[in-house]
Amino acid sequence: MSPTFRSLRSHNYRLYLAGSVVSNVGTWMQRIAQDWLVLSLGGGGAALGITTGLQFLPILLLSPYAGVIADRFPKRRLLQVAQAWMALMSLLLGVLAVSGNAEVWMVYLVAFLFGIGAAFDGPGRQSFVSEMVHPDDVTNAVGLNSASFNLARLVGPALAGLLIGWLGGGPEATGWVILINAVSYLAVIGQLQRMDTGELRSPDPVARRRGMLREGVGYIRTQPKMLMVLVIVFFVGTFGANFPITSALMATEEFGKGASEYGLLGTVLAVGSLSGALLGARRTRIPLRLIVAAATGFGLSIIVSGFMPTYALFALTGPIVGFCTITVLNACNATMQTEAAPEFRGRVMAIYMTVLMGGTPLGAPLIGFIGEHFGARTTLYASGTMVLFGTLAGVLLLVALRGGIRAVLTPSQAAG
Repeated sequence: MSPTFRSLRSHNYRLYLAGSVVSNVGTWMQRIAQDWLVLSLGGGGAALGITTGLQFLPILLLSPYAGVIADRFPKRRLLQVAQAWMALMSLLLGVLAVSGNAEVWMVYLVAFLFGIGAAFDGPGRQSFVSEMVHPDDVTNAVGLNSASFNLARLVGPALAGLLIGWLGGGPEATGWVILINAVSYLAVIGQLQRMDTGELRSPDPVARRRGMLREGVGYIRTQPKMLMVLVIVFFVGTFGANFPITSALMATEEFGKGASEYGLLGTVLAVGSLSGALLGARRTRIPLRLIVAAATGFGLSIIVSGFMPTYALFALTGPIVGFCTITVLNACNATMQTEAAPEFRGRVMAIYMTVLMGGTPLGAPLIGFIGEHFGARTTLYASGTMVLFGTLAGVLLLVALRGGIRAVLTPSQAAG
């Protein structure tokens, strides 16, 4: 079997990935349909922002506690419950839209409730990967998961747009697309049910006790590699993850383009991300120097894109940005999973996700302020510079904790 797909040797992982492909396409379809529903109901940019914020808020508030739950209960069952909850919320929103009864405030409420399910799904899903595959294949499985997600990112939005247009373009049309996503969750739930539990490498559930979350934080504080990863991830998530915002500003303000040209920028970004995910899936180990190099490349590519004088040249930088983004995120994700002790893995991945996503509400308004007052190109310069600063800060932290730069650059020490 090709090294790129070696995780597929696992029966359980094959089932999981097949279900994920279906569900990820549905998820991307709903993202487009939900935004279009808000606009169809008379909401504007502020309403879209509120919807996204409400869906995102439970992840910030609940993910650390969801990590505790992931360590206390079988992750396969936890995922089934979380997926069923998100399916129910999609079903509710879809029925409201199809019946013509949807209002913007209802979308807000459902988005928030949906986010609760996502908050518990994330840590469980991230930490469950290492239970399905051999420890040497964790990096490969993370890469294939990412490839699945980015493949769906290419297919889902386009399919949603075609269906919404074909069905008339109104709120009712978006409802049918959202209902398709509700059904897509059954693919994951069913595949989880079909798994051979005897083949899972599941640790014994951690008994309930006081201070489990503090215990997880204390554990990470003793792990220099994890601390470096979290510093880098914070800056990548807070500033680099806002590249879609800066792309929108560049497309409309700098180049005078419309929605279709902006959509194309998302597509070329996904092409680079998919390529990076497939290449990353071939790796068996993650040297820390790869994380540093990918994060540095990410920051530099964002800055370089800001200098592009035409829309076409700016679009050509998209695959590079996407490639570097997915490489650094997958490498960081795999490092956290492989370094974490099994009994702490749920809490470790929950803290990782909180750090990765928690800075977005801080970075997005700041990037928007810079773009409004100093121009779209300045947002790219600022974002890239902050990513480079965060990478340097992470390296310096590791050097301080380990006592030498060779801790980062020497392959024999970095592997793992």
